[in-house]
Amino acid sequence: MAKNLEFKAQCQSLDSFYPRLADLDATHRETVRQIDTYFYVTAQKSRSISETCKPRLKLREIDEMAEAWLIYYERPNQKVSCYSQYQLCKITDPSTFKMLLTTALGVKTIVKKQRELWMFNNTRIHLDTVADLGQFVELETVFQGQTEAEAINEHQHVKMTLHLDTANPVAVSYSDLIMEKS
Repeated sequence: MAKNLEFKAQCQSLDSFYPRLADLDATHRETVRQIDTYFYVTAQKSRSISETCKPRLKLREIDEMAEAWLIYYERPNQKVSCYSQYQLCKITDPSTFKMLLTTALGVKTIVKKQRELWMFNNTRIHLDTVADLGQFVELETVFQGQTEAEAINEHQHVKMTLHLDTANPVAVSYSDLIMEKS
């Protein structure tokens, strides 16, 4: 499975991050609307990260595209930066696939959001506005072609430049937050 280092924080407004993104010299890649449909995962085959990991399976549909992504990931619920392992699979017939997974596994919850994707080297910076939850900043430093120490240093540099040390950290997935509100 692929691996990244993640951090998520809730914020009052995303506006304060734009000057910080400029200071970081981050590049805006796209702004999209995403619908993440989370499915029940009843068994965890391996404990590849730790005993505290929660496995999650979601189908991510982006805007009105004719394709989607099936994403399986394992990440501990922690308010600090933590490792996540994941697998992705491109889905070319999302509506049929969604019906199949709904029938086989059942829908746990649905998360709707607008996401601005910014990049700094191997770090994906997400400025998310999540329906019924508010605004969040999420970092994903992807491990590809650098050492673990280099990835950690990059991740910490982005956190410091964006002043995320003063932010309100979030330990759980958006799906967990939505379910808590229900």
